[in-house]
Amino acid sequence: MAAAHLTRRRLAATSALLALALVVSLAAATLVGPVRASLLTALGPGGAGTPDFIILFRTRLPRVLLGAVVGGALACSGASLQAMLGNPLADPHLLGVSAGAAVAGAIALMAGADPVSPVVPLAAFLGALGTVAAVFVVARAAGRTSPYAILLVGVVCNALGAAAIMLVNAIASYTQAQGILFWIMGSLSAQSYGLVVVAGLYALAGAGVLVRHAHHLNLLAAGEEDALTLGVEVETVRRSVFLASSLLVGAAVAVSGMISFVGLIVPHVLRLILGPDLRLLLPASFLGGAVLLVWADTLARTAFAPSELPVGVVTALLGGPFFLMLLRRSLRRSES
Repeated sequence: MAAAHLTRRRLAATSALLALALVVSLAAATLVGPVRASLLTALGPGGAGTPDFIILFRTRLPRVLLGAVVGGALACSGASLQAMLGNPLADPHLLGVSAGAAVAGAIALMAGADPVSPVVPLAAFLGALGTVAAVFVVARAAGRTSPYAILLVGVVCNALGAAAIMLVNAIASYTQAQGILFWIMGSLSAQSYGLVVVAGLYALAGAGVLVRHAHHLNLLAAGEEDALTLGVEVETVRRSVFLASSLLVGAAVAVSGMISFVGLIVPHVLRLILGPDLRLLLPASFLGGAVLLVWADTLARTAFAPSELPVGVVTALLGGPFFLMLLRRSLRRSES
């Protein structure tokens, strides 16, 4: 019933409000850091050569923008997967795609690739592609896939990926192992506008595919048989949503490492506030995820300055208790 009451005015107003929150967050997070930098000095005469300009626009701003892209991709992916799998506790990383990307990225690092070079993101993305293909092939039976099979195969791939990461870490040298560990825990330290543009275009394209299927996902949420009756090509929609969501996660991991729980927290909170209609929830989750990760990364680089926490640690500390709370609530409902 919530889907029927969505109006263009409500969609535009909600999106505008979240977009404004994102713009304010981007500006504020760029100005916040362990080293004080003046915006007036950076934008003043000869500002391009000043340390303030370098700190604000060559170091912090690319990182803040990358955080927004990654957070948006993870949250939008989480919202679609929770709808497709019919499980509000589903997290994008449960599908094993992030583990596959992390394994390939760790192998590239062990082989001597520079952590800030494009080799590691490329390897991680190829690892994500391979894992997506594996999950889809194994979960497919009798010409179709089921949410249960996708989730089960994804969990197994995730466990295998974790074991492979530990193996790579054991083989690597001490220096390589430290780099692999920090990358796996999640980092937005890449200082490249080119990387932000590529990741942003990819995230927007993937989110666009998911938004295009939002109405179909609403019908699927009401039941597969009802969706078939209303003319939804369930298998085609499920395949498209799974591939787009998984590749969004793979791309995010490729540029930032493993950042967990963003895809769980944001869609669930926004679903409670805005309702379950995916036509509104998907764009709202993208913007909300961007805001959350921008501030989580700001906390990661300022809480213990000059030391820096991996942003994946911050999101895990926030998301772990949240997940347990949701699980407890789910168990209470199942018992009642």
